[in-house]
Amino acid sequence: MLARAQDGTLLAARLLLAAALIPTGIARALNVSGFALTLAGAGMPFPNAVATGAVIVQVFGPLAIILGVLPRITGLAMALFALVTAAMLHPFWQFAGPAFVAERTLMLADLGLAGGYLMYALTGPGGWSWEGWRSASPAPRAKPAAKSSGKGGARGGTRRPATA
Repeated sequence: MLARAQDGTLLAARLLLAAALIPTGIARALNVSGFALTLAGAGMPFPNAVATGAVIVQVFGPLAIILGVLPRITGLAMALFALVTAAMLHPFWQFAGPAFVAERTLMLADLGLAGGYLMYALTGPGGWSWEGWRSASPAPRAKPAAKSSGKGGARGGTRRPATA
C-alpha cells in the first residue's frame, strides 16, 4: 500500500514538474521565429538555433518526465536548462524597483525547478512510469543447463589419475 502511495506521489510530482514548462514550450513551438526575435533583441547569439533548441527541450523534456523515460538523463538535462534559463533570461541584478523584484522572483522560480528536476533525477520516476513498467516486466528465462553425458558418477565427468 505504501509503494502505491509513493508511486502516485511521484507521478503527481512528475506531472507538476512538466506543467511548469510544457505550456510555454508549446506556445513557443507555435511561434519559434517570434521567440527567436525576442532572443535576438535580448542580445542572444545564434537566436534561431537557441530558440529551436529551447523549444525542443521545453516540449520533449516534460513529455519524457511525464512518461518517466531515462530519468537521470532527463532530470539532469532539465535542471541544466532551468539553471541556464535562470542566469540568461532573469539577470535581476541589472534592474531596479519592481522589475528587480519580478526578475528575482522568476530567477528563484527557475532555481526551484532545477532543484525539482535534480530530485527527479536522483529518485527516479516511480513504478507508474515507463522505467517502472520496464523494470517490472519479467526477464527472459535462461535455458536450463544441458545434462552432461560423461561417465564418472555424481560429479558428471571423468577424472584422470595423477601421474608421478
